[in-house]
Amino acid sequence: MNEFENFGLHEHVLRAVKDAGFKEPSPIQRDIIPVILSGRDVVGQAQTGTGKTAAFSLPALSMINTAQKGVQILVITPTRELATQISDEMYSFGRYRNIHTVTVYGGSSYSRQLKLIEQGANVVVATPGRLLDLLKSNKLYGFEPKIVILDEADEMLDMGFLDDIEAIFARIPKERQTMLLSATMPEPIKALAKRILNNPAFVSVTPQNATTNTDIEQQYYIIEEYERDDAIIRLLETLDPQKSIIFCRTKKEVDRLGTKLIASGFITKTLHGDMEQPQREEVIKSFRNGDIDTLVATDVAARGLNVKEITHVFNYHMPFDPESYVHRIGRTARAGQKGTAITLLTPIEYHSLQRIAKTVGTKLTQKQIPTLFEMKANNVKKLAQNILSANIDTTAAQIVNELEKELDLAQIAYKAISLLIGKADTKGPNSIGVDSKTFENYIKKERAKDDDKRRGGGRFRNKSRSSGKERGRNERSGESKKSFGGKKGR
Repeated sequence: MNEFENFGLHEHVLRAVKDAGFKEPSPIQRDIIPVILSGRDVVGQAQTGTGKTAAFSLPALSMINTAQKGVQILVITPTRELATQISDEMYSFGRYRNIHTVTVYGGSSYSRQLKLIEQGANVVVATPGRLLDLLKSNKLYGFEPKIVILDEADEMLDMGFLDDIEAIFARIPKERQTMLLSATMPEPIKALAKRILNNPAFVSVTPQNATTNTDIEQQYYIIEEYERDDAIIRLLETLDPQKSIIFCRTKKEVDRLGTKLIASGFITKTLHGDMEQPQREEVIKSFRNGDIDTLVATDVAARGLNVKEITHVFNYHMPFDPESYVHRIGRTARAGQKGTAITLLTPIEYHSLQRIAKTVGTKLTQKQIPTLFEMKANNVKKLAQNILSANIDTTAAQIVNELEKELDLAQIAYKAISLLIGKADTKGPNSIGVDSKTFENYIKKERAKDDDKRRGGGRFRNKSRSSGKERGRNERSGESKKSFGGKKGR
């Protein structure tokens, strides 16, 4: 029996759920759907990729009255890409109820968005900036949503939207059911929840000491700064991801690395904030459809990006803060799948990564980038396996028959395999990254420096407080060393 049938969802919504192949609800769906259906305000906390959109969409779409005119559900979300994805999902879940959704975001025509709303939208999914513009201009006549959902609230905070959110809630009816969903719960989000929700139920499926998805294997590689490009290329060749995102800090870095990967034979596109919206949408569509398998992006462009089957996330540079780390790696291991998150860092950045790991309550494993020799040996094994599993083409038989006039079968096989090895040959330096022994020695030296600083710092502070006359007295009496190195208890 489909577990979704036990919730009491509308039969037409349940039909769409069955079409989507949903059978077993995720933890956030199991816990939050009954609360929403009861009519209470709710705060939901769950890691990214755990099915939050369906968790709020299914009950909300079940509760509205389709015979009533006007917008009944408002979803506010931080980015245009996420708004489009949520709108698509809600349309899919609500299609048998004949529910119409409209996406409202900057960079598109005001008049077209308003026209679509006026034509009978039941659901509006909007980004804060454009929605606030429309509300301030008084162009949304009779805009009185009964259900308001604030999704990815912590990303709203990171992107500086909290003031806009406050202004939006001041302009919509107070008689409403409100939901706030977030992966993390920093203090400003808790304070916002108190202001905009009425006696909410709190539903959390996030472990108390962890904010990263446990289905993500988290690794790091210690490299030198100049090795970043070689490291990314070697790892892409080794791991052969189904789909991957490489996060960079700057737009310039995204463009440069994207060009490098394309030149190296990878099917790659780039995504950053300087691109026009239609161009960004085209890139995301290509990535989602599998036309490209590697996306190089900045944090801003990829916030809220929800694409299935992303198996690997790479941090070309380490993110600046724990929240960025959580959001980046949350692009993989979505909807119960497994994923791998890889961070490249230099020895000097190691302590920063340790702080991030401690803050988010996660464990990272150090790995070594395969050498060129190891790569070639691995390629030979793969080639042997591919040959064993290959089907024999009739054309191949004709070629062998022709070649046997001049060569024996062994020579034909050697030459054919040599050609294949040449095509699969790996390039680049033999060794990439800092080996474990060198890294351990570096850490030991850094610890020794820290110990010296702590010991030396105390002496310096004591000396600095004493006057020149006191220092002179100590030197004349021969007691200057005893004041720091005397017996305990002196």
